[in-house]
Amino acid sequence: MTPDEFRAAAHRLVDWIADYRAGIAQRPVLSSQAPGALRAALPADPPEQPEAFDDLMADLERIIAPGLTNWQHPRFFGYFPANAALASVLGDYLSSGLGQLGLSWQSSPALTELEEQMTDWMRRLIGLSDNWRGVIQDTASTSTLVALLCARERASGFSQVRGGLQEHPQPLVVYTSEQSHSSVAKAALLAGFGHANLRAIGSDLTFALQLAELEAAIKADLEAGRRPCAVVATTGTTASTALDPIAQLPISAGNTASGCTLTAQWPGRP
Repeated sequence: MTPDEFRAAAHRLVDWIADYRAGIAQRPVLSSQAPGALRAALPADPPEQPEAFDDLMADLERIIAPGLTNWQHPRFFGYFPANAALASVLGDYLSSGLGQLGLSWQSSPALTELEEQMTDWMRRLIGLSDNWRGVIQDTASTSTLVALLCARERASGFSQVRGGLQEHPQPLVVYTSEQSHSSVAKAALLAGFGHANLRAIGSDLTFALQLAELEAAIKADLEAGRRPCAVVATTGTTASTALDPIAQLPISAGNTASGCTLTAQWPGRP
């Protein structure tokens, strides 16, 4: 596709998206298609030649659109808000069009420094100290995994560059509310903690993590010779919109008696 062909096709696609959003309230919230309907409408074998853009647009209207769950519909109240404002769609276009890779500062100075500035602005907006740093991840689940990997390395004295967790004499333990997003447990397993070293702390009548139970669990693990590693707190967990009492947690990021790192999660957020 040449730049001129891209220009013409992009105008058509933008018009289609604008019309879709303008008329989305008239569409059903959920698709009425039966399972397998979309796959049945597509060829069993992959195409050997590219299709014309006209054919792709026709397939978009005929095959794809009827099978959509319309997350941007004003009557969509399932899961969590998709937050796909049209302004952010333009951002996606620009990001894809520029095609930058943030492998290092030299691979894209503008991308690297823009990310640093955006995360610093976010730190200031939510009132964190200058000791906090961050990077942009693609999903909340990925962010939780990366945070637990960082906590694991901090608590183990950066064991990854040596023998990994296999050389660590004390099992590392992760604590989180029983109301936390399922990605927390998955991240703990992927990070190598093991299910036996994941503590699901009970919640109160507002579904918030109970501090007394957390403190008791940390104390029990310390007495048993285990190493508390991380507390994953949530602010608006998906299942119950619970808000954990982050300010009251017996943790201070980076330096605590128990050695824990606090990780705050916003499930369903980018």
